[in-house]
This record gives sequence, structure tokens and C-alpha cells, in this order.
Amino acid sequence: MEQSVDIKAINERIKEESSFVDLLTMEMNKVIVGQKHLVEGLLIGLLSDGHILLEGVPGLAKTLAINTLATIVDAKFSRIQFTPDLLPADLLGTMIYSQKKEEFIVKQGPIFTNFVLADEINRAPAKVQSALLEAMQERQVTIGETTYPLDEPFLVMATQNPIEQEGTYPLPEAQVDRFMLKLVLDYPKKDEEQMIIRHNLAKTFPKASTILKPEDIIRARQVVKDVYMDEKIEKYIVDITFATRYPEQYGLEKFKDMISYGASPRASISLSMASKAYAFIKRRGYVIPEDVRAICHDVLRHRIGLSYEAEANNITSEEIISEILNQVEVP
Repeated sequence: MEQSVDIKAINERIKEESSFVDLLTMEMNKVIVGQKHLVEGLLIGLLSDGHILLEGVPGLAKTLAINTLATIVDAKFSRIQFTPDLLPADLLGTMIYSQKKEEFIVKQGPIFTNFVLADEINRAPAKVQSALLEAMQERQVTIGETTYPLDEPFLVMATQNPIEQEGTYPLPEAQVDRFMLKLVLDYPKKDEEQMIIRHNLAKTFPKASTILKPEDIIRARQVVKDVYMDEKIEKYIVDITFATRYPEQYGLEKFKDMISYGASPRASISLSMASKAYAFIKRRGYVIPEDVRAICHDVLRHRIGLSYEAEANNITSEEIISEILNQVEVP
């Protein structure tokens, strides 16, 4: 009985603490038409301290979305266009010689901010990608002999263009794994596109108001960790992850030769954190299986390696995840 009282108390607290979610979504919707999935994904990333990889054709409001979020949270924002000639120093900063002081001083790069949009991340060589990764994982940057911690909250949203694959450096598996979510964006619907035209032809483009401070996000992250997750849900998450590694144990023998490698333990952590954040967004103090299922594709789609056989049979990681969700027993 004591436990149910606890859950009730947590539920009340989460309801109270998550009241800003509706306000934040409302402000985002003023500027971003449609793209509900993108807004939700950004919120989950922000609340669970994870980074986001976005795939979509140009012009789907990716830059506008993260820029708007930075305005709402009153945070610093920088956009870095990744190109083949970009150097790690262009991203992190470098030591420059000051004639006035007669010594080397540090010039910090655009990574020293709260929200980073890494545009077309797969256009830059591996050296630059790995420099960004240290910042993403360790939340720090080393210039010369000094290590500088990055500001909190720190969120990287990287975009990659699915069309032109020439002249790109595909992200290696270990790098892709650092992204908590991979969102795939689609074109807007007809009525949404009509709305977008109106917005852009109006005398003034709609602007979002600042309603939060970075401290509010840091506090909300602590609250998200308090969302209750039952042991059954934990087992469910582990089962889903294990089904990507050993499909034959879950009655999915047909995928045994389709998967070259399954999801890593980082996937289980991300699934748990994102489920808690999703429950928080839905203003609930406990995680239900539906939360896990709702974010499962976004967390796992970039973490399953497909074999040549899968590609030959046109099998996508999306289909594999859907089959796993149908097969694994729901608690």
C-alpha cells in the first residue's frame, strides 16, 4: 500500500513540475507549423540530457526549431555548418597569440553554447566529427593543456541530408550511438504547408517568447529522474534491446541473418531515460509500456546494423523494430 501512496505523491509532483511543457509546446507551435514529432523529440532530448540526430530533406524547419527552443529557454545558440574543409579548431576554438599581452590566449569556438546545431554533420571529415563527440560525451573541451567544462544545458542537434550521399563521410557506428534519438522528418501536410506560406508572407514573422531559464531545464531533468519505473518495465526494455541482438530467442529467426549487430547497453539507458521524459511530457509520474513503444523507433533505428542480406531484401531497421515490438511480451 505504501508504494501506491508514493506513486500518487510522485504523480502529483510531476503534474505540478511539468506544467511548463504545455506552455513550451504552445510557444514552439507559434513558430513551427506541424512537425509535432520534431518538437516532441527536442523536448525529450532536452529533458533527458541526450543529443538528437535529424534526418530530413532541406527546408523542414530544423534550424528554426532549435533556434526557437533556444529563444524560449533563454539559452545561447550557435549553428555550425559542417563542410569538408572544416577543422576541429573551427569548432572548439584555438590558442591565439596576443601581442598586447605577449602570450597565447584561448579563443573559444562556437561549441561553447547551450544549443548547437551541427548542420549536415556527415559533410565534415572524421577528425571534426570526433572533436564534436568528445564535447557531446564528456561535456568538456580541451584546448592546449586546459580543459573547459561546457555550459548546462548542452544539447547537440545534428542534421544529415538523406539525398546527396556523394562527398559525405558517413558517421561510424560508435559515433551514431552517442545520439540518444534519431528523428526522421517528413514533408508537411497540405494545410500545414498553406499555413507555412502565410507565416512567411506575413508582415512580421511569428516570434516565440522567452518563458524559461536554463536553470528551469536543469531542475526539470532532476524531476524527470524521479518518474517511477517499475521493474517489469525495466525487464521489458532489456527484452527489446536483447531482441535486437539475439532475435532467434524471441521467435524472430528470420532476422538472425538480417542483423549484423544489435543495440548497445547505451540503447537500454536511452530507452529508459527517454521513456521517463515521455511520461513527464504526458504529465504522468510513472512509465507505462506505451511510453516505451512510443519512443522505441527513435531510440533504436540508428543502433541496429543491417547485413547485406537485409539490404538485398529491402528490410529496414524500422520494420525490425516494429516486429520486435509485436513479438516481445508487454508487461
